Amino acid sequence: MDQLRIEVADSLESVNDMLSELGMTDGLPVVPPTQPRVGEALRYLGWDPNRSIGKLPPKWAEVTAHHLAVNAVMAGCRPEFLPAVAAAIAGLAEEKFNLYGIQSTTGTATPLAIVNGPIVGAIGLNAGANCLGPGNRANATIGRAIRLLLLNVGGATPGLLDMATMGQPGKYTFCFAENEEKSPWTPLHVDRGCRPDESAVTVVGAGGTVEIVDIASRSAEGLLTTIAGSMKIAGSLGGGTLLGGGEPLLLLPPEHAALCARDGLTKSDVQRFLWERVRLPLAELSPDVAEHLVRQRTDGGAADPQGPVLAAERPEDVMIVVTGGVGAKATYVPTWGGGTRAVTKKVPAL
Repeated sequence: MDQLRIEVADSLESVNDMLSELGMTDGLPVVPPTQPRVGEALRYLGWDPNRSIGKLPPKWAEVTAHHLAVNAVMAGCRPEFLPAVAAAIAGLAEEKFNLYGIQSTTGTATPLAIVNGPIVGAIGLNAGANCLGPGNRANATIGRAIRLLLLNVGGATPGLLDMATMGQPGKYTFCFAENEEKSPWTPLHVDRGCRPDESAVTVVGAGGTVEIVDIASRSAEGLLTTIAGSMKIAGSLGGGTLLGGGEPLLLLPPEHAALCARDGLTKSDVQRFLWERVRLPLAELSPDVAEHLVRQRTDGGAADPQGPVLAAERPEDVMIVVTGGVGAKATYVPTWGGGTRAVTKKVPAL
């Protein structure tokens, strides 16, 4: 995506028709990336337009500040949203995230962005009711800007280099904030090495979402038993030993987190409980799948080829984020089984 200037008829329809024909949109109308709008975004950042943020596969193209501004404008971002987008892109460019695999897989995987720190309140990100859904400009447009950059710079054109069999709605936009005010525990970015007063974005290779409903349990143990059972998904196997990517993400509503805290559980306690309980015996799998896993494990020199499939290698790999509004409804986010690790990046100071 070079710094080209294209003249079109002065109408929203003409701009969107042209960009759609060029394959540069997500299928929804975009804000025309005019020179004044892009210039305003760049002035807010105060960066050289050619400043590199990272390279995005499958084309391995370099994302510059100019690319960031253009796609953020198209997505509908305010200028003050751009640092969060930049942090997300820097995280996606890390090798351990394995964006190449996520961009080109036939699976449903897509990057998910979780925002923490002072920037959440400063730009009005939603960490409360319907935080995964519509209605908030920051959530919607930051996630959308990430997707447009993956398309226009990374080259993930559906059906060409993005080979998803079905995809998922999160490939339009998937960004939310942690509800730090309602959480009894340390927030995600602090768990991952940041200070509480720092803003950060954590990117996760999400395979989709699973609603977990438990309005009856009156104890943390009962609630977590329901959650553990909901995380045992036979179709989410990764590498023969782990469910998904081995870093399952659990989004707990404040009510569920409060119940756990009331019963004296720390976040580490919850992680260990789930790590011990979320184990899928091979006997519960299709015989063909079980045979395939045993063969795969044996070839890889596994110590116990007949052992259960685990949620994670270590309790601390179970990611827990408190978010959302009123209600006893949690969300499980299986991570991509092709191999991905979450990455946390500090939001750059301007």
